[in-house]
Amino acid sequence: MSTKHIALATSSLQGPDASLLLATGLTFASLILVPAIAAQIGLSASVTGALRIALMKASNRALKG
Repeated sequence: MSTKHIALATSSLQGPDASLLLATGLTFASLILVPAIAAQIGLSASVTGALRIALMKASNRALKG
């Protein structure tokens, strides 16, 4: 899904729905996508952990508004 499609999909959502969708996407990325991609390209565990922490913090900020 391209950025344009994501922007169109989230532009119709407002309020708590949009923030919940964004937070869910960031959480999914931090728990599943980042470790899988990091393993494929050979990133160290510390870099992977730092990326996961950054995404989880962003997810938390999205939920709080």
